[in-house]
Amino acid sequence: MHSYLRAVGFSDISKKDLYRLLDDVIHNYDEKIIVDEDDNHRLFAEMSKSFGYDCGITVCGEYDENDEFQMEYYFPFFRGTGITTREDVMVERRSEKENFSGACDDVRIGVTLIFYLANAGKYLKEKYAGNAGSQSSSVTLSALSAEGKILLPIQKNIEQMEKDRQFSTQRAKLIADARNGSEEAMESLTMEDMDIYSMISRRIEEEDVFSIVDTYFMPYGMECDRYNVMGEIVEQMETVNERTGEKLYQLTIECNGVQFDVCINKKDLMGQPEIGRRFKGIIWLQGNLNF
Repeated sequence: MHSYLRAVGFSDISKKDLYRLLDDVIHNYDEKIIVDEDDNHRLFAEMSKSFGYDCGITVCGEYDENDEFQMEYYFPFFRGTGITTREDVMVERRSEKENFSGACDDVRIGVTLIFYLANAGKYLKEKYAGNAGSQSSSVTLSALSAEGKILLPIQKNIEQMEKDRQFSTQRAKLIADARNGSEEAMESLTMEDMDIYSMISRRIEEEDVFSIVDTYFMPYGMECDRYNVMGEIVEQMETVNERTGEKLYQLTIECNGVQFDVCINKKDLMGQPEIGRRFKGIIWLQGNLNF
């Protein structure tokens, strides 16, 4: 059973109920994409059904020679809003099943973003049409979380906020220049890192680490699409799973200059989310390619 089903409102579901739920998705889907894979002589199908606002379950599989659907895998999904990044994306198949991971380098984050591709059917359709390598595609990132907490914000005046914005913009430019081979940019980044380390070492003796670190975005565990994040809540809303009645929070957070949406079960979130406060938690990152 998928560990992030609870994030979309199925926190207490038995195997028997899960099979009924998946059967409901297969026969009463909201969206369906079928791709004729000429190379493999198979019909790939992706069916999705929403059980709440922009969240639900996707079932993927193929049709056999008797035109009967055979499920291969399923996953809970949450569709984010807006465009997170326009950086070039590399897509690779994850395993023997027809599911994919995407990766892109965003200078604002500072690490390679690896995410689970949530619209594999659309990607395969565009791939076989010869459009998957289009440079005009963008990515909308979203995330599911099974554990999180709300932290109070760091109090800043307008001058400090402007200074932080300028620092983030300058650092992103330096990272981009360093990737292009600029030795001067590499030296500047090294000196900045040394200054930051010195500042943290000095302040950590008397302050809590979360009063020094505003936001962060770090890989978590062995799975490449899971991250430990902390970001400022820009928007928030409460919704409900129509099948189970469980309440969900859907938060838009800004983390290292990147905005994306997070869906979490209300019972898994410690604290009351409000705009301006910070969300800290473990997330499973998903992405939709916009062709």
